[in-house]
Amino acid sequence: MTAQAVRVELGWHTSPGAPDVDGSALLLVSGKVRDDADFVFYNQPSHASGAVRHEGKRSTGTGTTDSLAVDLARIEPVIDRVVLAASADGGTFGRVSGLYVRVTDASNGREIARFDSTDATVETAFILGELYRRQGAWKFRAVGQGYGSGLEGLATDFGISVDEPQRPQQTQPTQPTQPYHQPQTPQQYQGATRADHRTPAQPVFPPAPPAAPPAPPAPAPVRLTKVTLTKDAPSVSLAKQGGTSGALRVNLNWEVRKQFKGWGSKLGRAVAQHSDLDLDLCALYELTDGRKGVVQALGNAFGALQHPPYIHLDGDDRTGAVATGENLTVNLDHKSELRRVLIFVTIYEGARSFADLHATVTLQPQHGAPIDFSLDECTVPSTVCALALLTNDGGDLTVQREARYLVPERGVSPQRTIDYAYGWGMNWTPGRK
Repeated sequence: MTAQAVRVELGWHTSPGAPDVDGSALLLVSGKVRDDADFVFYNQPSHASGAVRHEGKRSTGTGTTDSLAVDLARIEPVIDRVVLAASADGGTFGRVSGLYVRVTDASNGREIARFDSTDATVETAFILGELYRRQGAWKFRAVGQGYGSGLEGLATDFGISVDEPQRPQQTQPTQPTQPYHQPQTPQQYQGATRADHRTPAQPVFPPAPPAAPPAPPAPAPVRLTKVTLTKDAPSVSLAKQGGTSGALRVNLNWEVRKQFKGWGSKLGRAVAQHSDLDLDLCALYELTDGRKGVVQALGNAFGALQHPPYIHLDGDDRTGAVATGENLTVNLDHKSELRRVLIFVTIYEGARSFADLHATVTLQPQHGAPIDFSLDECTVPSTVCALALLTNDGGDLTVQREARYLVPERGVSPQRTIDYAYGWGMNWTPGRK
């Protein structure tokens, strides 16, 4: 193929009871990964070289896509193959319809290759295709190889070490050992001559060989687990997911749920151009010492990571793209100083409500499984939505899915509305970006 960079799109039809599907890529040298860093998937979304990135999911109206960006020019020369895989979360591929993979030119969207999978049954993972080098050029080949052991079985087949719960090992009690030299007792020397009164000879041991240098610590295996919060299971402990330290990255991305009639309206123009719509990710915080505040783009209150409030907003994005979107970071090294954090989103301009906008929230701990959830369809004229509430529970942070649309009263700002709803008790003044 002549493209220097491609986009690999995995797509399927969504239907009630069907499992979710995740795309992934493995960068291979002679059929195996060099180490776990050569595995790109939802928990490890970018290769160290920057050549392969997991871009995430999008709704298409009739289905869902999960995409990978592959910069062929940046793939290290030693890599000879990039395997493109799919795994089912919560069922088998026999319950997934319309599964396909297609490769497009990243520069213009032109379709280069496509493969449709139509005969899946009990498989829980698939190698759908692969990019491979031949005579200095990259080519695509459809594969269609299924696995019944899920993403874990597929990954381990290519040399990935997967994090699994360790069973305690049963050990047998050991018998005490006798020392090499048993000292003589005084009674053994009674009646001996003067010449015999001497200390028994000590055994001579050969010098111990020099200690070998300690082996470098083995890299931590990859974690395949992920958490999706729902109405029936709305909360999770960060500590139980491994998120006890480092950075917690909160990402909000959005897209139009469906097409609109009446393109003359402000909302219609925003949907058509996808550039006028401006959603703002924000956070209300309360520290354990009683201080309260807000982190938001309005008024340039972007916060800070290394000093209170230990929350920082990266910037102000207007695209809603999965790779960028609105991003906010919480410093978990200071979680003991956070009493509660309410993450919410407001519409700054470009729409009158969240109706027909599909938004997804992902909380990615630096150490631990990602936590994600989607917002329900908005049926009220809401311009502010509470997304998630983080509360300090004995030093651990619990994440509670809120997904709560609020409707401000006339003349009341979205920020003041969310403050009233959650009892923050702050004073608000008008602000601008």
